[in-house]
Amino acid sequence: MKIAIIGGGASGLMAGGFLVEKGHEVTIFDANEKCGKKIYITGKGRCNLTNNCDTQTYLSNVVNGEKFMFSAINGFSTADTINFFEGMGLKLKTERGNRVFPQSDKASDVTKALLSHCKGCKFQLNTLITAVVKKGEQFVLYSQNNQFTFDKLIIATGGKSYPATGSKGDGYKFAQMFGHNIIKPRPALVPIKIKDKFVSQLEGLSLKNVSLNCAFNGKTKQMFGEMLFTADAISGPIALSLSSYISQAQHISLSIDLKPALSQEQLEARLLRDFSVNLNKNISHVIKGLMPNRLVEVFLNKLNLDSTTKVNAIKVEQRKNIVAHLKNFPLEFGGLYGVEAGIVTGGGVDLKEVSPKTMESKLCEGLYFIGEVLDIDCLTGGFNLQTAFSTAYACAKGIN
Repeated sequence: MKIAIIGGGASGLMAGGFLVEKGHEVTIFDANEKCGKKIYITGKGRCNLTNNCDTQTYLSNVVNGEKFMFSAINGFSTADTINFFEGMGLKLKTERGNRVFPQSDKASDVTKALLSHCKGCKFQLNTLITAVVKKGEQFVLYSQNNQFTFDKLIIATGGKSYPATGSKGDGYKFAQMFGHNIIKPRPALVPIKIKDKFVSQLEGLSLKNVSLNCAFNGKTKQMFGEMLFTADAISGPIALSLSSYISQAQHISLSIDLKPALSQEQLEARLLRDFSVNLNKNISHVIKGLMPNRLVEVFLNKLNLDSTTKVNAIKVEQRKNIVAHLKNFPLEFGGLYGVEAGIVTGGGVDLKEVSPKTMESKLCEGLYFIGEVLDIDCLTGGFNLQTAFSTAYACAKGIN
């Protein structure tokens, strides 16, 4: 059987290898000069390729598409992904948060393993597919100079994030050519803009073991871990994860709990102890023991406290205000970065129109969608690449 795959990324390469193993004639089309361009930049060039967790943990990290992914993740689990790559000779390691990386810390080694898996596939690189139609039982793909005919077609073009890697939303256009509904692409895993002017002063500052709290649309969401200040935004794992939940929300308020391990009462008791042994010192001296130095002045300015104020001059109300801000330091929400800045894209091909067991279109026989082109997005930690691999396997198994 002649099968075309548009997109030589993680999902396209994974599916291609599983199909060619069964004797199918597989051609992978990619507009770039090489495959796996987005893989090279994932995990800051190290490629967090999956998460060493159980199936339920994976599903709890799927922001949109959890029910849809149930069958696919059970068919090709995170353990299967680890076994697959180790079977390809790629040595792996598990780091904090059960994130799995190649031991070499080189994303290129993940791509090499996938290309080795695709040995036997044909590649049409530097080939931009402009249109796709179905004539009778066959699919005809049109490029600028040629046309190609196949028995089945797999769309693995990715979303709209990182357009420099070729993810420009072409898959949505192809899906619409076959009557599919596209859930509007939205930013996922993007920095959150902050209006407060002090943010630029904190650029590059990383906060660890803090909670980022958000209230929106009558709901609350709390993320614990590490965050980073940029020139006009907050980034880092917990900020990026939170962005996926609030991309369509309104009435958003943000705050940081700088001491999530302590209750308000415990924190007040600690502050009283610190005050009692530092009565003649500046308030900034005590505050430095509670947060990074770069944050101290910003924190005290927020409370209208002079950093040189002596501890013995701090009133009860001011002390309680310090505790309140340590537990609830407000940030003024300024929107999200655009979809192009996202690590992944929210939105995509409507899941109601795709079979969760085989990834085949319910509207067009022989047409399949895998990976990020689907309306599925997950949190950081290797879950999005796992989605690519699991949907690719489900598709290949369905065709085989």
